[in-house]
Amino acid sequence: MRTPLSRVRHLGAAHHGTDHFWLQRLTAAANVLLLVVLIGIVVTLVGRSHATVLATLSKPLVSVLLIAAVISVATHMRLGMQIIIEDYVHSEFRKVVLLMLNTFFCWGVGLSCVFAVLKISFGP
Repeated sequence: MRTPLSRVRHLGAAHHGTDHFWLQRLTAAANVLLLVVLIGIVVTLVGRSHATVLATLSKPLVSVLLIAAVISVATHMRLGMQIIIEDYVHSEFRKVVLLMLNTFFCWGVGLSCVFAVLKISFGP
């Protein structure tokens, strides 16, 4: 005999329950930490020469932090827009199309940013 609580615990209607919820919270926490560090880096670079900024951004630790921030922000953006689309778009066809476009857009933004960081990091 199963109770209603045991049927819904850890599983939603799509049977992957809290994964989406926790991933969104995890990326939000990572975004806070990474963006605080990156804002500190940007503040220290204000007024510096172009060569100094490039030298700082090409350091391995800074590049890794930038790439981690890009991945975290792009993932968080995709998850947030997915929730909005699922909640407010009622036509199944439009919902599927918008979810696909959301994923492609987030991947495009993320890959473009990672490419830019790698280009700065490894030079011309």
